[in-house]
Amino acid sequence: MRVNALICSSKGCREPAKWQLRWNNPKLHEPERRKTWLACDQHRERLSEFLDTRGFLRETEPVV
Repeated sequence: MRVNALICSSKGCREPAKWQLRWNNPKLHEPERRKTWLACDQHRERLSEFLDTRGFLRETEPVV
């Protein structure tokens, strides 16, 4: 793994990120603002579900 590789945002995971979960909290952020969580293949669904349940998930894109 590269030293400056993007790492999954799931707690304790050290796998390289393959997905960007772009989100915002509409109660706190302007509609166009996006925050980003990174996810490996293993944690993409769980992290997406967490954000989507709260109405925060806006886009899921591959890390390029």
